[in-house]
Amino acid sequence: MRVVSICPSNTEIVAYLGKTDVLVGVDNFSDWPKEVEELPKLGPDLSIDMDKVAELKPDLILASLSVPGMEKNIAALKERGLPHIILNPNSLDEIARDIQTVGEALGDPDLGEDKANTFRSQIARYRTRAQRRQTTPRLYWEWWPKPIFTPGKANWLTEISQLAGACNIFATEDVANFQTTWDQVKKRDPDHVCMVWVGVKEEKMRPELVKKRPGWNEMKAIKTGNIHVMEESLYCRPSPRLLEGLQKLDKILGS
Repeated sequence: MRVVSICPSNTEIVAYLGKTDVLVGVDNFSDWPKEVEELPKLGPDLSIDMDKVAELKPDLILASLSVPGMEKNIAALKERGLPHIILNPNSLDEIARDIQTVGEALGDPDLGEDKANTFRSQIARYRTRAQRRQTTPRLYWEWWPKPIFTPGKANWLTEISQLAGACNIFATEDVANFQTTWDQVKKRDPDHVCMVWVGVKEEKMRPELVKKRPGWNEMKAIKTGNIHVMEESLYCRPSPRLLEGLQKLDKILGS
């Protein structure tokens, strides 16, 4: 079977299933696991080169709507009549269902179900552990600095926060992505600032500039030095690797 993935989270689901050998091409941002680095690159996930995709003669293309703007990829796939499925998870349960969906699409539904159940079991263990936490740290997740975007209630990072025994300060907003302001963040006064700028490597993020935002030196997170530069690849992609991110968050919070 010849499979193309045009989104990093889809590539990571294939890897979670142990099926990277079926991949014949991926988007430019698919960087995990290491073996996919050698595959043909088909362009950034928001502007896939469909001519290159068609040249690979795939049996299946794993498409996505996880980032605004990916709709044009779907339109191009439909226009060309290329075989594809679309994944668009916002919650951990939806990621589990997508693991099953991809397993079925790759011709191994039993594997998909088994790996999805493993994923759910890991989540259940963290949920039990979170219930034993004595305090509930309040987290501000910064997805983009200017304008500020942060995950809302309908996003996996709200669940990841809860599974670490914490809470997302913008879980009050019933959307997946919420545009906010420096002032609103300051008013909500988080215990921790988690920097996970989408598409930006950790070494390029500047926490010292975040600390200089007007009035932020009065926030608990800044006073206590709890500002964390974190791997966007472990928190910004709806894939099973979120559990690796959860494990790291758990250590940061001292669970």
